[in-house]
Order: sequence, then structure tokens, then C-alpha cells
Amino acid sequence: MATDICIRRLTKELAAMQKDPIKQPKITVAPNESNMLEMHYVIEGSTGTPYEGGVYHGKLLFPKQYPLKPPGVMMLTPSGRFQPNRRLCLSMSDFHPESWNPMWSVSTILTGLYSFMLDTNPTLGSIETSTRKKRQLAEASLEYNVKNDPIFCKLFPQYVERYEEELRVRQQNGESITVAQPPSNALSSGNAWFPRPQEGRNFFMATMAGVAAILSIVVAVRFL
Repeated sequence: MATDICIRRLTKELAAMQKDPIKQPKITVAPNESNMLEMHYVIEGSTGTPYEGGVYHGKLLFPKQYPLKPPGVMMLTPSGRFQPNRRLCLSMSDFHPESWNPMWSVSTILTGLYSFMLDTNPTLGSIETSTRKKRQLAEASLEYNVKNDPIFCKLFPQYVERYEEELRVRQQNGESITVAQPPSNALSSGNAWFPRPQEGRNFFMATMAGVAAILSIVVAVRFL
């Protein structure tokens, strides 16, 4: 069971962030209703970054001894920067208790997380993708959260309303609302989807056979 100090500290920090939320980038927090030690957050990608327009859901897993010990840090939404649902090795996470400062807060942790997200330094739990891939994931992030993350929908209903409003606007404009899914037999390159090598060879051979058949018909017609 969490100590009274831990609960009081988290309650105070949560109230402070709700009263004066982080605006650059925009960060929203909400605790798990049944477990105060599981704090959920949403970070919105800033303008001019590969994450612009992105809505990234994650969670902080606080130990019972907080603020004397650091939390686990996870991002659940695919971002192209971090492996989803994987504990991240950061200076303010539970991977490095030796560098933890008890004066740091939820606000400090999340601001630091976003700063590292904008960086390119590797760490345990990070991945490398192109800027194009990050932008694609940012564009798809809100829909991904709404369709795949019931906790996100429960704790952050304002984003569900935003998604529904965006759908209404797209429908009014006659835009398609179906998100194209990569084929099940595809391989991801980080930037695009390519057919498997064997299927690529089969496609090439079938194409060449078709071309040869057409040429033979043309030749035959010419000499009639």
C-alpha cells in the first residue's frame, strides 16, 4: 500500500497541473480511478515537429515510496520514437534511481519525456524511424487511441469528442473515413510497405509473361 506521503504528494501535483496545465507542449494528466499510483497522461505534439497534431497516451507507474523513488515511464500510442507499452530508460525513470531527484514532479517528468522524444539519442525502449513515418503515426494517433484504448476513452473523453467532431467534418466534406490498413502479407520498412521478396518475384514474372503475350499478339496481327 502506498504511503500517506506518496498519496498526498501525487494528489497535490495532480491538483496543481489541473489548475495550471502545461501548455507547451499541451499535457493532460488523469489518475487511474482505482489506483492513484498509475497516472495517465496525454501529450499533444507541438507545431513544427514530426509529432505535430499527434495525441500520445502513456502512463507513469509510481512506486509506493514516491517521491523518494522514481516512477516507471511508458508511452502506449505508437509514435515512431518509443516502443509502445514498454518501460523507457530515462534519467527520471525507474531505470536510473541513482539520478532521481525527489524535488522532481509529474510535470517535470512529462516535460522531460517530451524533450527526449524530440531528441534522437537512443535508449532502451526507443526506436528509429523516418520523419515521414513519425508524421504518419501522428496523423493516425487520435484514431488509434479511440479505437484501441478503452482507458484513454474513459479518462480523456474530451479527445473522443474531438475525434467524433473530426469525423463529422470529414463526412460533411465528403472525405473517406476508412483508414487504409497495411496488407497482412507486408513487411514494414519504417517508411512504406513492401511485398515480401518471393511475392515480388512472382509479381515480376507474371508481369513479364503478360507483356510477352501482348507483344506476340501484336506481331501476329501485323503479319496477317
